[in-house]
Amino acid sequence: MRTLIVTAFVSLDGVMEAPGGEPGYRNSGWTFKDVAFDPAAYEIKGREQEETTALLLGRTSYEAFAPIWPTMDDFAGYNAMPRYVVSTTLQSDDERWPATILRSVDDVAALKETKGGPIAVHGSATLGRGLADAGLVDRYHLLVFPLLLGAGKRLFSDSDKDATKLDLVEYEAYGNGIQKQIFDVVR
Repeated sequence: MRTLIVTAFVSLDGVMEAPGGEPGYRNSGWTFKDVAFDPAAYEIKGREQEETTALLLGRTSYEAFAPIWPTMDDFAGYNAMPRYVVSTTLQSDDERWPATILRSVDDVAALKETKGGPIAVHGSATLGRGLADAGLVDRYHLLVFPLLLGAGKRLFSDSDKDATKLDLVEYEAYGNGIQKQIFDVVR
């Protein structure tokens, strides 16, 4: 079974919305506007490209990334690997950044059963919450920023469900206050 990794930039109060400057959110760009840059904190991002073998996105993130990521050298690894987008409304993929369209979390569960290495989920707040609620997430790669953002899309849902136990397998704190936290979901 393939490992499903949700990777996210998240504020201390759990907000993950618009970390890179996406329009429409009051605190848009909070990862670079409000916290000093420390390249050591982003080492995990390069490692993710080396260790994962497929990229899974929700429709909103896919539509935001498709016109930009294919031209970015920093994302060469992601541009070379298979991409999947989960959407009930998307009619076709973006020819600039082709992807296979999946229609449900059941389709994601079937993808996890195929041969291959880890699958990374970037951005995709709604998808990430749905995958977690369905019990499909195996690991979290989090960069936790020393900010309280208040309102905004959150990493974790507020569904009434049983507790999910996590095992902290790697962590580090950086001089700018960012913390890397890698958790495996305990089954």
